[in-house]
Amino acid sequence: MLARDHRFDGKFFVAVKTTGVYCRPICPARPKRENVEFFTDAVSAELAGYRPCLRCRPECAPLSPAWRGKKAVVQRALKLIARNEFRYTNEDRFAARLGVSARHLRRLFEEEIGQTPKQIADNNRLNFARKLLVETEMPIVTVARTAGFSSLRRFNDAFQKRFRRAPSQLRKIRSSSDGRDGIELELSFRPPYDWQTIIRFYQSHPIPGLECVTDDSFERVFRIGDTIGFLRVQAMVGEPRLKLRIVAADPRIHFEVVSRVRRMFDLDSDPMLIANSFAQNPPLAKFYDRFPGLRLPGGWDPFETAVCSILGQLVSAEQRCRLVGQLVLGYGAEIAHPITGGRTYLFPGPDILAQSDLIKVKTTRARRETIREFSRRVLSGAISLSEAQDPMLFRKALLETKGIGPWSAEYISLRSIGDTDAFPRTDLILKRALELHPDVDLEAVKPWRSYAAIYLWKGFAQMLSKKKRSDEHDAILQGNKISRRRNQIGGKRQSAGRGSLETGTPKPSKARHVEARSEAIDPARDRATTL
Repeated sequence: MLARDHRFDGKFFVAVKTTGVYCRPICPARPKRENVEFFTDAVSAELAGYRPCLRCRPECAPLSPAWRGKKAVVQRALKLIARNEFRYTNEDRFAARLGVSARHLRRLFEEEIGQTPKQIADNNRLNFARKLLVETEMPIVTVARTAGFSSLRRFNDAFQKRFRRAPSQLRKIRSSSDGRDGIELELSFRPPYDWQTIIRFYQSHPIPGLECVTDDSFERVFRIGDTIGFLRVQAMVGEPRLKLRIVAADPRIHFEVVSRVRRMFDLDSDPMLIANSFAQNPPLAKFYDRFPGLRLPGGWDPFETAVCSILGQLVSAEQRCRLVGQLVLGYGAEIAHPITGGRTYLFPGPDILAQSDLIKVKTTRARRETIREFSRRVLSGAISLSEAQDPMLFRKALLETKGIGPWSAEYISLRSIGDTDAFPRTDLILKRALELHPDVDLEAVKPWRSYAAIYLWKGFAQMLSKKKRSDEHDAILQGNKISRRRNQIGGKRQSAGRGSLETGTPKPSKARHVEARSEAIDPARDRATTL
């Protein structure tokens, strides 16, 4: 708290007895030690009678590990709530998706967190509403509708009870903006965060027609339900936050867009948990020290991420990009870009791919059939793409699809549903990395083996990059050596020529033979032989 260390943001909260507010540990306020008490989560602070601070805004803190709960059922339920899926159902149907009764689910939540699923869902909606009120000029009526309240009166009442202030009190000026030009939000994370590595990943794995990735931004068009929208993600220099711009006709999808972007860029990851897990593995600890802040690059949509992974099997990144582009251009719906108005495309859904011949995609017949079979199994429910499911069962369902092997199953699980323990052991680079570092104990880093894969990939790529630079240096030295040799040969040839003129009798020179053999050497072949 005294250091205002962003690595601990959201891990605990500081309540000030004299003011009755609770803060994040990074809050600029400096209360006296005797006037504060600490809570592991925001819910506990609010149950004790404290209200959220207006300066540091606790609702903006990254997700706390304590908030996730320990039981697998609670963790899966929280993932669904974070995606705002509780909004469209009731407790009975929600609990049925998790294979338990509503009563049992409430009991688990009260034991783990101290609140029911409905209370957490309502708090999430109010937190998001407060974020919109503070960071955007969206009218309060629109904010209430975006947060899922059908009545402005109910919204005002819930907001007053939660934050002990009316929504209008959080604004100095009320704007008449209707949000059609988009909104901008700030998404916090715990540093360190390697933005350059994750944005380079998206640069090398784009979806042509949908995404545009530069060194400092990620853009894409999307469709949620019947709403087509646009988003842009940018890093904020010197700040542990990303800037998100959303343009969509229906503001009710903003909550889900924020949730998807947070998962896509792995903003709720806790680097200190990863560091502590790697501490007993010297190679992984060394990689972590060299490359702090690596994150798992997720996908915007689980289905499109899985299909792109299937097309990327055993081909280069460039070839994968071409195949994905052929799929989108050949079978995706054509739309007008929400910003430019130009022609662009949406990714085809499983209903389209399940019955298409996919002849426009210049890949193997077996791979086309794998995409069709995968799409059919998604439509039938044999494969679920929900983040709330058991990852082991998900990988098992993937392996039952013809054409999807162990590597694809692990990789799709890692990127599509955010499985932090997936490890594509059959990956060639990972196999080589593990051969070079046989003392890496993957069992000891569970459930963070996906992060181990990311660090091993990065470490091996760095090693290959150094080897390439070394090889290029060797090639330059070899070229200089050949050049000097040729100069020496040329000098000998001139000397031999002068000697022949002086005597008047041309003599066969050994230098001529050497020069001829030297010229016959293919420099490229010579370099390859040297390497």
